[in-house]
Amino acid sequence: MSDTDSQAAPLAFGLIVIGDEVLNGTRSDGHFPALRERLLARGHQLAWYWMLPDDPPTIVRHLRQSFAVAPAQPGTKPTPVFCCGGIGATPDDHTRACAATAAEVPLVPHPEARTIIEERFGAEAYPHRILMAELPEGSTLIPNPVTRVPGFQIHQHWFLPGFPSMAWPMVDWVLDTHYAPTTGAQTIPLTEQAVEVVGVAESRLIPLMHDLGAEFPALKLFSLPHMGEDPCIRLGFRGRGTLDAAMQALCERLTAEQIHYRAPRF
Repeated sequence: MSDTDSQAAPLAFGLIVIGDEVLNGTRSDGHFPALRERLLARGHQLAWYWMLPDDPPTIVRHLRQSFAVAPAQPGTKPTPVFCCGGIGATPDDHTRACAATAAEVPLVPHPEARTIIEERFGAEAYPHRILMAELPEGSTLIPNPVTRVPGFQIHQHWFLPGFPSMAWPMVDWVLDTHYAPTTGAQTIPLTEQAVEVVGVAESRLIPLMHDLGAEFPALKLFSLPHMGEDPCIRLGFRGRGTLDAAMQALCERLTAEQIHYRAPRF
């Protein structure tokens, strides 16, 4: 471990997947389930997920937004982000340049990345592969165990290839090196419990949800309507550890307000 050995609290990560081939259905995105699994195994969680096209203005706009919230302020936890795709050397690979633009730094040759690429490809590194060594100024490298062509990090954004065979081992390295797994009670996985509320509009539940959300701030209270022949509202809590007290309070409140509920069917 490195500078994060003492970290015990869970972190919320973001994920950005870039590529027209995912949006147009040519390829399916495997990064979402793979990253979610890796984070949960270490006691962390995936907080949000964006899928973006190979369009520089769109990429820059979204990176500027996530750069603005990623650095940790004093007394707060960071919001690290993994970004997969578009760091190659072909004309449709825009991520390196877009990251530099969003970070308001120049795109410059990274000496260590250039050495790695030259050693890996020899004379064939020029004139095209060497472009992958042009990174946002101030970037640090992420080792690539497959081709050795590194990814890069800036502003707690970890930029990786789009290929799962390369990206996922690199994710493992980032997590194991920079983000310690949670410890103690924080290793308890996220769970949820719910009931199905029937015969009322979701708006009827809003005051109840406000009250119970304030009573159990460590948990997330959710409401999920289901339509069809037998409509209902799945209402419950999500969190770490036991949810029994919160669910008991929920059921007691529903009973007191004469709102019918039942055990979930799914």
